[in-house]
Amino acid sequence: MGDDTTARAEQNIDDSGLRVTKPRTHATGWPAIGHSLQIGEEQMGAVRTGRTLLEINQVHGYDCMSCAWPDPEPSRRSPAEFCESGAKAVAEEATKRRVTPAFFAAHPVAELETWDDFALGQQGRITEPVLLEPGDDHYRPVSWDRAFDVIKEEIDRLASPDEAVFYTSGRTSNEAAFVYQLFVRSLGTNNLPDCSNMCHESTTRALTQTIGIGKASVSIDDIEHADLILIAGQNPGTNAPRMLTRLENAKKNGGRIVAVNPLREAGLLHFDNPQSVRGLVFRGRQLADEFLQIRLGGDQALFQALGKVLLELEAERGGGVLDQDFIAHYTEGFEGWRDQVSGLSWAEIETASGLTEQQIRTVATMIADARSVIFAWAMGLTQQTNAVATIRDLTSVLLATGNVGRPGAGLLPVRGHSNVQGDRTMGIWEQMPKPFHDRLDAEFGFASPREKGLDTVEALEAMHAGRVKVFMGLGGNFAKATPDTKATEAVMRTLDLTVHVSTKLNRSHVVHGKRALILPCLGRTEIDIQASGPQRVSVEDTVSAVHGSAGELQPASPALRSEVAIVCGIAERVLAGRPNAAAADWRAMRDDYRVIRQHISHVVPGFEAYEEKLDVPGGFVLPHAARDNRHFATNTDGGKDARAQFTVNALEYPRIPEGRLLLQTIRSHDQFNTTIYGKDDRYRGIHGARKVALVNPEDLAERGLVEGDLVDLVSEWTDGVERRAEGWRVVPYNTPRGNAAAYYPEANVLMPLGSTAKESNTPVAKAIVIRLERAAVPVPA
Repeated sequence: MGDDTTARAEQNIDDSGLRVTKPRTHATGWPAIGHSLQIGEEQMGAVRTGRTLLEINQVHGYDCMSCAWPDPEPSRRSPAEFCESGAKAVAEEATKRRVTPAFFAAHPVAELETWDDFALGQQGRITEPVLLEPGDDHYRPVSWDRAFDVIKEEIDRLASPDEAVFYTSGRTSNEAAFVYQLFVRSLGTNNLPDCSNMCHESTTRALTQTIGIGKASVSIDDIEHADLILIAGQNPGTNAPRMLTRLENAKKNGGRIVAVNPLREAGLLHFDNPQSVRGLVFRGRQLADEFLQIRLGGDQALFQALGKVLLELEAERGGGVLDQDFIAHYTEGFEGWRDQVSGLSWAEIETASGLTEQQIRTVATMIADARSVIFAWAMGLTQQTNAVATIRDLTSVLLATGNVGRPGAGLLPVRGHSNVQGDRTMGIWEQMPKPFHDRLDAEFGFASPREKGLDTVEALEAMHAGRVKVFMGLGGNFAKATPDTKATEAVMRTLDLTVHVSTKLNRSHVVHGKRALILPCLGRTEIDIQASGPQRVSVEDTVSAVHGSAGELQPASPALRSEVAIVCGIAERVLAGRPNAAAADWRAMRDDYRVIRQHISHVVPGFEAYEEKLDVPGGFVLPHAARDNRHFATNTDGGKDARAQFTVNALEYPRIPEGRLLLQTIRSHDQFNTTIYGKDDRYRGIHGARKVALVNPEDLAERGLVEGDLVDLVSEWTDGVERRAEGWRVVPYNTPRGNAAAYYPEANVLMPLGSTAKESNTPVAKAIVIRLERAAVPVPA
């Protein structure tokens, strides 16, 4: 890496260089191609870029690490089966930049603490395991054996296994996730928080209660042949760009799209397909037939109001709107839901949603006239205080119209991380159901702990209470991804040991425990060779399809180990001599991942003959009773009489105090979760800065603020503690009055741990009450 590249990479983002242009109304097209090639050239070089990009999401290639969007059938895959976000993610992993022992020797941890996540991430791939001992100023190289010994020493000192927490990022493969949860449960705890706790936990709760399974009930074919798709709280242009192709195909097939979002996102409006002449030469295709610019927290009011209008239309038309046969034979609770939504007042609906009665009636009529309907959503719904109730209410609308368990219809929670759903299937959850534990115990001859473990928020609360001493993260950037950033960083420093299995540097590595280990692992793009030969791993996408993944690049360093090898090595060392551990051959699983898959086939339903199914091009789809045969396992014993559940939910929505704003955190187009690729948010017209608050122009004028003014964002909570994000620049933006938006993870500092969704305990990142204060002094770049 040349000196110029190094100098640029070590610079924090200078937010004083903010440049604002008009927001785009079209997603992708030529700019996406240009930016993909540019970042590939910068990180990998031209030859490596071509080699890696053409292997993404191919049958014998590797699964993209940037999202969980499903792949089409092998015969329908493009040679370039990736998007701009995927190209950026691959460039970051397959980069030629390296973080060697010399880098750590040159940069003390105190210096690295002053770097932002962009600068840290731009250094490149970590090449060797490193250890920070008490009193050390620098991370120092350490052997793998010594690293495992350090973990054993600290775990052996614990008074209880529950004093350790084992976090998981959604990028982890099925095989790594399975051995990880087996290790943790062999140790004697269910403390397995994961990124799902912070994203789609509300979905899991709501769908399990209503249809018996917390996963999408549609296929990629259903999406392309739906008569109507309603997308709420999801921005596909940035968060899942490959979804745009499927939406375009739905439009080609005569389908219509309704977009529901506080921001008029380009990816909801118009798609210029970069793989078609129409998309590159002409004007692409309009996506949204109707756009509902809803107020933050108003989605529940919308879905309840849609139900209200559908009931009215059923009466007016004398039937044909609701699926009475489906309601009678497959559901229960309809009368209670009917009575509740029928009694809503339009005044309250309009106040809660910010929409007019006519707007809602228009969309309800579209649903009534549609032959098949899909509702899609993401964190815009799941990270609200009333998220679980909102998702139950949207489910009730689909149940009333019979749009669950038939072609072209159903529920589509759009997952983010590439295997976040698969990790949960493999047992990464603090409260796996009893049948999973029973099968796990039978397979490995031990008694797994049955008490509920700690989720992400509970883990942080336990750290604050001094009940956690050891933290291990299998991927991710825990300190930055979680709420209440300053308090989280402070408590991470009190732990006896922090362990991070990572490919690149991030904030969590410099906000460390008294002892700290960074264990570098292979990436998806790299060849994984163990004692039995080359290995493949597997992942599950957002529609429950499971397929293989195998990298083709040489590892960034000969010292790297796979996630599977790291977990198995730790388990073998830590569990040696423990009388209640699983009877697992950790070395055999490390040497040959087929051994792991054999165990999975005995423990996890749907994975029977796992190896053979994985050999089929494109993989296989897991069973989904609600989708496949309209069996809704909503009762506790899973009996055949189980039915889908209509629910009665009190209408809730945020009340914004006088002079305050309601803030949502959002992702820039130049990032994936906490990984920052660059300084621009091209579609929203934000360039060269990230500490930016998007605010309605009238709200700014009311406060005497103009574009570029420097302010502090101050959040106010019932705990009486104010949290402050200093030095943000305001930008006038088309948001509903009283609503604002800012990028995470930088804005996570404004969320207290106690602000979580009811039932799911998911942090409420889409309803943060703030005030704007002029910054006392300019913040240095």
